[in-house]
Amino acid sequence: MTARRQHRTLTREEYARGLPDYHDPTAGWAGAAPMYSALTLRLWVSGIGILFCVATGIVALRMDGWLWFALALFAVALGLLVNTGWVAHRKRRGEPG
Repeated sequence: MTARRQHRTLTREEYARGLPDYHDPTAGWAGAAPMYSALTLRLWVSGIGILFCVATGIVALRMDGWLWFALALFAVALGLLVNTGWVAHRKRRGEPG
């Protein structure tokens, strides 16, 4: 029989302290310390990725026969934009990182 986790609304203070093992499937495995999310690093990496994908996609559009590559880069940039929005939401909510 598995125990069910009680879902409750977290307070702003709990977000400010950080959420240990947030989305970590290996939480506490083999005595590992809890993980904390690196939200600022995720913002920087996704921002750089967006710039790279858009710039390279524009270059690919100007080349003959590279339309498929440009569309793939724009799709990746869109995914990174969604990720940036979600991470910004979590930081605005008060999570450290």
